[in-house]
Amino acid sequence: MHPAAIAGSAAGRLLHYTVSGVVGGLVLRGAAQAAPHAKPAARRMLVNGIAGGLVAGRWISGAAEEARLKAGDMLAEARSSLGEEVPPPSAASTEAHDHEH
Repeated sequence: MHPAAIAGSAAGRLLHYTVSGVVGGLVLRGAAQAAPHAKPAARRMLVNGIAGGLVAGRWISGAAEEARLKAGDMLAEARSSLGEEVPPPSAASTEAHDHEH
């Protein structure tokens, strides 16, 4: 699978969870305004929903990084099987780095 497809899939999942969380928050906000006595429960549910979104986002980020690393390993193996020299992972271009640290 192409690395861009994997990244696109991960981005789609992250977008799905973000939209779901926002919609859920809006629903809970409307419910809290309709029934003031339900506000603490709605707040607790909203906080739990946000926490779940954070956990899901971290999982997706880890899965995307793992997929990127596996794709890089397969690309390096394919290049070496063709007899090409595989550049080290740290061989990044810093040509456009125009500010000082």
